[in-house]
Amino acid sequence: MNGRPVLPSPFEAPTLEQLTALVFELASQLHAERVHRIALEAALEAAGVLVPGAADGIASRADVHAKALASLDRSMAGVMRVLTEGPDPRTPLRTQNDKTR
Repeated sequence: MNGRPVLPSPFEAPTLEQLTALVFELASQLHAERVHRIALEAALEAAGVLVPGAADGIASRADVHAKALASLDRSMAGVMRVLTEGPDPRTPLRTQNDKTR
């Protein structure tokens, strides 16, 4: 071989190691986003723009809760579509313009 790692075909099932790496990558990204959100809340509180605890109060409002649930539903639909799509090689690409996005 030429010394390069052998990459799996995009049509093969991922290995347990690849799935584990994906989970850790997503957890890392989630942590970074959480730290960023907390920093923004702290900066707004320090500047007097936001009273301490205001974000928690706003998050419990029905309109904000409904918007968050709708966003979660869209995200989960995308994840479930990837997990449940068939292995038919004639249709290797997912439809990117469907109503689940």
